[in-house]
Amino acid sequence: MLKKDVIAFKEWAVIVDLLGCGGQILILRKGGIHEQRGGFQAEHRGFFLFPTLFHQQRESVIPDAQARCDRVLASLTDAGSVPIDFWAEATDTRRVTDWARIEKLAPHHAWTEAVIHERFGWGKDEGIFVIAARVFRLAAPKVIPVLKEYGGCKSWIELSVEAAPSLDGKSPVLNDREFEKKLRDIQSCLS
Repeated sequence: MLKKDVIAFKEWAVIVDLLGCGGQILILRKGGIHEQRGGFQAEHRGFFLFPTLFHQQRESVIPDAQARCDRVLASLTDAGSVPIDFWAEATDTRRVTDWARIEKLAPHHAWTEAVIHERFGWGKDEGIFVIAARVFRLAAPKVIPVLKEYGGCKSWIELSVEAAPSLDGKSPVLNDREFEKKLRDIQSCLS
C-alpha cells in the first residue's frame, strides 16, 4: 500500500456514521489545537475515516441525529480500538468566510448551529473548511488499536501500513445520481 493511502481523518463517530450511510456528504472543519502553524489544511484528497469520541457531545448534533448518536456511543465500547469501515474522497473543498453561506448548509449536516458558529469564529480569523466527500464502504474493514499518536485535537493522522485496511473492493455508499444531487445542492448553497 502506498504511503498516501494510510492517512486517516478524525471525525466524531456519529458524523462518520452519517457519512457512512449517506446521510450527509459534508465535513466542516476549522482545525484542532494540534494542527500545524497555518491551522487546518485540506491537504489530502483521499483518506480513511477514523471515528472518535473526542469532543463529541450528544447536544452538539441536531435532535434528529441524537438517537443515532446514542446508538453509535453504545456500539463503541472498547476505548482501546477503533473500527475503520470507510474511505472518503474529497470532491469539493473550499474555505468559506461568509457566515450566510455556511448557514445555508444547515439541511446538509447534523451539527447544531452553535457548534458550527463556534468553529467558524474560532482562532484568529473567521471561516471554515467545507469538504464534500464521496464515501466508500470498505469490503474488508478493520478494527485497529488506538495508539497514543492518534490522540489529541488534530484532524489528520497517519495509520501504519499494517493497520490500514485494503481499498480493494470498496463500494460507494451513495450511487452516482444520489451523490451528484447532494453535491449540487451543497455547491448551490455556496455559490
